[in-house]
Amino acid sequence: MSAPTAHEPQALPSTRYAHAVLAVMVLMYTCNYLDRFVLTIMIRDIKADLGISDTMVGFLIGPAFAFFYTACGVPIARWADVGSRRSIIALGMTVWSGFTAASGMVTSAAQLAVARIGVGVGEAAGAAPAHSLLSDYFPPNRRATALAVFQGGVYFGSMLGLVIGGLLVGPVGWRRTFLIVGLPGLLIALVVRFFVREPVRGQFDRPDVTATTGARGTGDPEATPGAPATRMEGGTGLVDVARHLGRKPTFWLVAIGAGIASFAGTGYGMWMPTFLERVHDLPRSEIGVRFGLIQYIPAFIGSILNGRIADWAGARDMRWYAGVGAIAVALTIPFMTLQLLWPDGRQAIYWSIPSALCGAGWAPIAYGLAQNLAPPHMRAVASSFIIVFITFLGTGLGPWAVGFVNDRLTPEYGDLAIRWSMLGVLWTCWLGVLLFALAARTIRRDMEIPSGY
Repeated sequence: MSAPTAHEPQALPSTRYAHAVLAVMVLMYTCNYLDRFVLTIMIRDIKADLGISDTMVGFLIGPAFAFFYTACGVPIARWADVGSRRSIIALGMTVWSGFTAASGMVTSAAQLAVARIGVGVGEAAGAAPAHSLLSDYFPPNRRATALAVFQGGVYFGSMLGLVIGGLLVGPVGWRRTFLIVGLPGLLIALVVRFFVREPVRGQFDRPDVTATTGARGTGDPEATPGAPATRMEGGTGLVDVARHLGRKPTFWLVAIGAGIASFAGTGYGMWMPTFLERVHDLPRSEIGVRFGLIQYIPAFIGSILNGRIADWAGARDMRWYAGVGAIAVALTIPFMTLQLLWPDGRQAIYWSIPSALCGAGWAPIAYGLAQNLAPPHMRAVASSFIIVFITFLGTGLGPWAVGFVNDRLTPEYGDLAIRWSMLGVLWTCWLGVLLFALAARTIRRDMEIPSGY
């Protein structure tokens, strides 16, 4: 399965079709996070049925999923940089949807851990290939916005995980809930495979194609470029990509900063339903609907707004690509702190609105910078490096850290232990702010380094 390259003259995709592909990718990513997130609203039932601790729950949410996700993510991304990205995404979706459904058939924590590993392996084929594919449907000056819309799948999926899980877990139980949310992904995988066309790789990054019009100055996005693209330099192996990006400290500052923001944000988000249940005694059906809608609709809006702001500000001074990320992370921390300390649970949920509007900003900015700092034949791997940091530090360690600290503080603080463990994890975000700010100091030089042409 190989993808066409910019050396092969082909018509550029129409704007309408590019938007349709983006919509399918958002649907795919929504299923990705729905299957990943639905477990969080069912923690109480799973703990009771399988007899496990908060630390073990944190392991199932985090390391069991994330370590295999990260281990498989880079080689799959390497495959996506030379193969058919749509086929890789469809295959991964089939795997993770099947293992999500299988999670409803387990009888032990070990079996559930194996199912979560399978979900992680499958989902590793989602984000990085999609980032690379979308970068060949949208020119550089529209990528942060396109990736921000794609990132909306995170918020739609997380919201649906809470809403659907919260509404179903009581009437049908956690096992059938896994079955119900897993099976639709198998159908969407067929849509990805047979509707999405594999685009020409690097078609918007050639010297003969303008960023705003598509083909060479014609203003016609359907025009066929006639001249061959400038030769791509450098290999596509992991060492080649790491060597190329090693010359660009901006990439690594943003990658680690995004990982730390994810550590705090994922630990916070994965345990918030349990926090509202334990500390404020809210029913899960209410938590799923109220918190799911109030948290994730503003997050989707914030993702797009921050992407647009970064595109607009970065076009005037490229330092703002990273600067907007630093501001977004910094503004999130006080709002989340107020939410954890607020005395009334139903009122506390509304602090999610400003925190989500701000906190959704760093991810599309990080992914957009990865695409702009890497040449077309390295983009999936570059994106996977970002995902490694976000997933290993965020999904892998964030939820586990909260659960681990919970078990150690519970003898002294009881149900309030979760408040202090979540606060401790949250405040590590300040290091992420610092790293994004440092990236703003290096981005000008790094964007001037040739990206493989």
